[in-house]
Amino acid sequence: MQVEEIKQRAVVAVIRGTTLDTIIPIAEALKAGGVTALEITMETPKALDIIEKLSDELGPEILVGAGTVLDPETARAAILSGARFVFSPTVRKETIEMTKRYGIISVAGALTPTEILTAYEFGADLIKVFPAAAMGAEYFKSISGPLPQIPLMPTGGIDINNTGTFIKAGAAAVGVGSTLVNTKEKLSEGYLLQLTDKAERFIKEVEQARDGKTLAGRL
Repeated sequence: MQVEEIKQRAVVAVIRGTTLDTIIPIAEALKAGGVTALEITMETPKALDIIEKLSDELGPEILVGAGTVLDPETARAAILSGARFVFSPTVRKETIEMTKRYGIISVAGALTPTEILTAYEFGADLIKVFPAAAMGAEYFKSISGPLPQIPLMPTGGIDINNTGTFIKAGAAAVGVGSTLVNTKEKLSEGYLLQLTDKAERFIKEVEQARDGKTLAGRL
């Protein structure tokens, strides 16, 4: 199953506002800490060029994807640029169908049980529950209980303090934004070292929540 690719990597770094000059150092720092799934949001200037650069330079070492994809045309453009997954903030059948047509991982954003089931029936591989932190881990657990066949990933307000809680509540993976990668900070050696350290901490939280199981690709 394609969803296993994201489940094994466990933490998806949601990156907004990066540039062609900063993305490779950021990706390398994240990879050094064990975070190897990177989502480039489409409102980022030159997002398609950034996805293409990541795909060309880091290849299979990094699972590169596109985020905030609102329509099938954008999904197709991202896929042709090298995206291996497509994240949407909402449920749109045409976007899911376009993504699956190319054999790419489709992740649709939903909140209610009806939206989640609808997205899954449309063909989404994984459902992004958003905004997860605003609803809390108990809400997430309540939804995952009656829908155990549907892989869910909380996004929105996920940080080092609640990552393990959501994993224990049934999350297949977590999507983490500025609490992991804050592109407003100046790129420096110190920043990159901090980025690697934060990535390691997120991975450790997931591993501990999964009863100490080491994630694939880590020693």
